[in-house]
Amino acid sequence: MKPVESPIKFGTDGWRGVIAEDFTFDNVRFCAQGVADYFRQAGLEGQGLVIGYDTRFASEDFAAAAAEVIAGNGIKVFLSSRSTPTPVVSFGVTDKQTAGAIMITASHNPARWNGFKLRVAGGISAPSEVISEVEKYVSRACNTGKTEKMLLEQAVERGLVEYSDLTSVYMERATGFVDLDKVRRAKLKVIVDPMYGAGAGYLKTLLAGGTIDVTEINGENNPAFPGINPEPIEVNLEKLSTTVREQGADVGLALDGDADRIGIIDENGAFLTQLQVFALLCLYLLEIRGERGPIVKTITTTSMVDRLGEIYQVPVYETSVGFKYVAPIMVAENALIGGEESGGYGFRGHIPERDAVPASLYFLDFMVRTGKTPSQLLADLYRRVGPHHYHRMDVHFPENERQRMTDHIQNSFPEAIEGVPVVKTDTHDGFRFTLEDGTWLLVRFSGTEPMLRVYAESNSMSCVERLLEEGKKLAGL
Repeated sequence: MKPVESPIKFGTDGWRGVIAEDFTFDNVRFCAQGVADYFRQAGLEGQGLVIGYDTRFASEDFAAAAAEVIAGNGIKVFLSSRSTPTPVVSFGVTDKQTAGAIMITASHNPARWNGFKLRVAGGISAPSEVISEVEKYVSRACNTGKTEKMLLEQAVERGLVEYSDLTSVYMERATGFVDLDKVRRAKLKVIVDPMYGAGAGYLKTLLAGGTIDVTEINGENNPAFPGINPEPIEVNLEKLSTTVREQGADVGLALDGDADRIGIIDENGAFLTQLQVFALLCLYLLEIRGERGPIVKTITTTSMVDRLGEIYQVPVYETSVGFKYVAPIMVAENALIGGEESGGYGFRGHIPERDAVPASLYFLDFMVRTGKTPSQLLADLYRRVGPHHYHRMDVHFPENERQRMTDHIQNSFPEAIEGVPVVKTDTHDGFRFTLEDGTWLLVRFSGTEPMLRVYAESNSMSCVERLLEEGKKLAGL
C-alpha cells in the first residue's frame, strides 16, 4: 500500500491548521506520537515534557489528547492546570528541567485555526534539525494510524500526568525584570489589551498595588476573538487606540493570543511599528540600563538596530525569520536581546524566547526612568539613528500559485527601484533588495500559511507604500 502523505508540516514556529479540517484530534495525537518517538530515540524520555494550551476553542481538550499519547509512551507530563501563555510554558521547561514542551496554540492566527508548537531543553523553539526528525516520526504515525495512549484519568493515577500551576513560578521571575515598585508608583495610566488570549491578567496583577492605573480590555475568555485577529498589529488594535485616546492614557500595551508578542499604542493613539519597538527596547537596554552585549535580529527587522550597534559598539547578528534561528545565537553569544518583525522579543537573563510580559515592563520602565511619552521616546530614537518608516503587506494566494510567483520573482530581479540602485540582493530567506540609500524591500512566503509577505523600510512612509507595490509587481501580482 502506498504511504499516505502526512498533512502535518511544521512551519516557522510549529504546525497550524484549521480546526476540524486538518487540525483534528487524530492529527494532534499523531504529532504527539512523533514527539514521543523523537525524545525516546534521543534518550530524553526520562526527563518528561511540559504541555500547555491557550484560550482557543478546544485547546484544553487538544492538550489532554496530546498528554494521553505522551503518557502512553511512558513519558512524564506536567500538564498546565489552566490556559497559559507560550513563554510561561517555555519557562516551565526550565523550572521542571524537562526535555521540552508542547504548546497548543495558533498564536496570532484567526479563531478557526489552532496549532502545535514544540519546545526543547531550555524552553527554546525546536531547531530545524529537530523538527525534521519529528516530522519523520509524525509521518510514520500518520501512515500506520497508530499511537500509544493512556486515558488521562489513568495517567494521573499512575503519576504519568501531573497537573501543574506554571504561572506562580513564572510570576516570581517576572517581579525581577525591573524595579517593579518604582513602576507601580508611577503616575501613569496604562491600557492593556490581551486580545482575549492567554495573557489576560498578567500585567494587571504584576502592576497592582501602587498609583499606576491599569485598565484591561478584551480580558475575558472568548475563543471567537470577536472583531479581531489576536495579532497585535495596527489593524487589530482600533479598540485599544480608541480607548487610549478616550481615557487620556499614557500608553496602550497589546499581547497576542499566546502572549509572546507585543504591540504598543502611544499616548496619541498611534501605533508604534514592531520595528520601532524593537529599536526602542534596544536603546533602553543600551542607554538607560547601560548593558552591553550582542543584538540578534531576523532579516525582516530594522536597520535602526544596526545603527545602534555601531553607536554603542555592540555586534549585531542577522538570521532567517523565526525565533528558532534567533534563540541559538542568543544562547551561544549571550546576547542582550533578540527580536523579530512580528513583535516578538527575547531578553538576556530570561528564557531565550519571545515574551510580551518583560517587553511590556521594560517599555513602561523606559517611560518611567526618562519621564518621556512613547512619541517622545521615538523622537529621541530618530535623533540618534534618523527617521525610519516601515510597513508590511500580506497577500493571500491559492497554494498552487506559489511556484509561479516564485519563478516570477527570480526572473525579475531589479537593478534599481524607484531610480535608486540596488546594491545588495539576498535570497537567504525570501528575496531582499537593499538600495543605495539604505532602504530595503523584502518579498517572502509565510512559513505557516499560503501568504505572500512584502516588507519595506525607508525614510518616508510614502516611499514605503511605493516599495510595497513594487514588491507585489515582482511577484507578478
